[in-house]
Amino acid sequence: QVQLVESGGGLVQAGGSLRLSCAASGRTFSNYAMGWFRQAPGKEREFVAQISRSGSSTSYADSVKGRFTISRDNAKNTVYLQMNNLKPEDTAVYYCAAQDRYYIATTERLYNYWGQGTQVTVSS
Repeated sequence: QVQLVESGGGLVQAGGSLRLSCAASGRTFSNYAMGWFRQAPGKEREFVAQISRSGSSTSYADSVKGRFTISRDNAKNTVYLQMNNLKPEDTAVYYCAAQDRYYIATTERLYNYWGQGTQVTVSS
């Protein structure tokens, strides 16, 4: 089992920045590729970003490319999502997720561990 706990969400004005953190425990963190997903009210959960086990490979949804950066610190068992130039349409609950079956994965169903989520609200 892997336990994931997100933090860092909050209320920010459009154009502002936030950094989300996701702390992992329970298993060897570096064995897991990590992803960030988000779910806005009334919408399905969607992929945001993912990072490979070593951190050498990342990918992003087109909607956040150039604004968000995913990174990880395997010594601290933590994955981060730096979000810059936030827009009202980024408002959502953000979830981190872990999977150990694929080198990279952008599909929700491929992740087997999930955090409880952290709310990000961007005001216009």
